[in-house]
Amino acid sequence: MTKSDMAARLQSKNGWLPGKRIKIDFGDTGVILLDGVAECVAEADGPADTTISISWQDLEALGRRELDPMAAMLQGKLRIAGDMSNALALAPLLAKMRD
Repeated sequence: MTKSDMAARLQSKNGWLPGKRIKIDFGDTGVILLDGVAECVAEADGPADTTISISWQDLEALGRRELDPMAAMLQGKLRIAGDMSNALALAPLLAKMRD
């Protein structure tokens, strides 16, 4: 899956939190903005209530369950800036990607 595939899939499944903006920053690979204010998913940078920073490779490892989320945080591979509750609420939205 590419970042564009991920954004399109999240858009088709309304993958945002109402009233919240969450940015997933993949570094050199770019960003995905889950904009619950505009109710859309965009591959554009912008202001966010919460920013989750992770490399694309580490995200794929999380998806394959080869990397534990807590271990990723402790190792600095996964960083969260802003409102932590938004990041926690994001887990069920990302689970929609597997449906």
